[in-house]
Amino acid sequence: MSGSERSGATSVWAVVVAAGAGERFGGAKQFAALGDRRVLDWSVAAAADACDGVVVVLPPGTGEAPDPVASPGPTPPPTTTVTGGATRSASVRAGLALVPDDAHVVVVHDGCRPLAGPALFRAVIAAVRSGADGAVPGVRPADTIKRAAGSAVVDTLDRSGLVAVQTPQAFLASALRRAHQGEPEATDDAALVEAAGGRVEVVAGDPRNLKVTTPDDLALARTLLGGRAQAPAARVGMGFDVHAFSDDPGRALVLGGVTLPGERGLAGHSDADVVAHAVADALLGGACLGDLGAHFPDSDERWRDADSLALLARVVDMVREAGLRPANVDCTVVLEAPRLAPHRADLERSLAAVLGAPVSVKATRAEGLGALGRGEGVACWAVAQLQPR
Repeated sequence: MSGSERSGATSVWAVVVAAGAGERFGGAKQFAALGDRRVLDWSVAAAADACDGVVVVLPPGTGEAPDPVASPGPTPPPTTTVTGGATRSASVRAGLALVPDDAHVVVVHDGCRPLAGPALFRAVIAAVRSGADGAVPGVRPADTIKRAAGSAVVDTLDRSGLVAVQTPQAFLASALRRAHQGEPEATDDAALVEAAGGRVEVVAGDPRNLKVTTPDDLALARTLLGGRAQAPAARVGMGFDVHAFSDDPGRALVLGGVTLPGERGLAGHSDADVVAHAVADALLGGACLGDLGAHFPDSDERWRDADSLALLARVVDMVREAGLRPANVDCTVVLEAPRLAPHRADLERSLAAVLGAPVSVKATRAEGLGALGRGEGVACWAVAQLQPR
């Protein structure tokens, strides 16, 4: 669809708000995997299909951007990104600042409503073109609605005049800009336009147009999208690390975040925890995020004597931000001495606490072969399975 076909005689731009931290979800839900895209990419695709341009508002400090495959058609509309603010309204204003001055209609959409189809965008845009200052999708509540104070019911509301409001919400660009003057705050932009005296109409919403707030919502979104968004297949990554024993008598031996007392330590820039390093590389490999050395190079003094378990925790966060989570990890440690059997359970508990997933640790000897067989160091192989969040 060309720009003129999308917008008719007027220019329509969308602001897709995706700057939240996702505290109830446990991470940046807008980047969680949903089929062959992320949650945000579905929202941007629908906006791009109905508008002449899209501004995507992202969290501070993120390099994420909409997936190019989300843009429909041979000539997709321009899509740009901007950093959001401390509140939803501030984030909308950041996006609105990049909307061209000649835009006639602005559509504001939550980046975590991936099931809003292009038809819903067109419905709210049409209502604004027909004379409304704003238009919102609304769904009549099926349940009885009560007002409560604490645990006590104080009133039963007449639901006949109530609607649950969704996004996308469309507005005359002039009305929306005017409503945001003075930097007011509200839970949605329709409230600001209403407060400024604008007339906001309700169009029929879509009960399937859920907002992804919790992991259960994401699972439901996968079900509702059906064959278009089946959960992506599990991924597998492999990691390896090896360190020689250190000549420093004061250096501790740390394996899997556990210090083995009285044992000779390993040489390395960090604490030389070969088990934590191998596990981290397995996770990074499964998520296609490079390797440990790329993120924490031994040329950087910040990582000198670093706690490798803390580095592993940062890797787990990176994997989660990529829409994945550790499902389980299997490690094989190769060393002649000391005996690892008395410490295996401690290593497994230590690693599992960081990963939030089961970990198996096994030990074997090199039977006198090579440097490992001569007891000159310790090596570890790790295999990690990752699942979509």
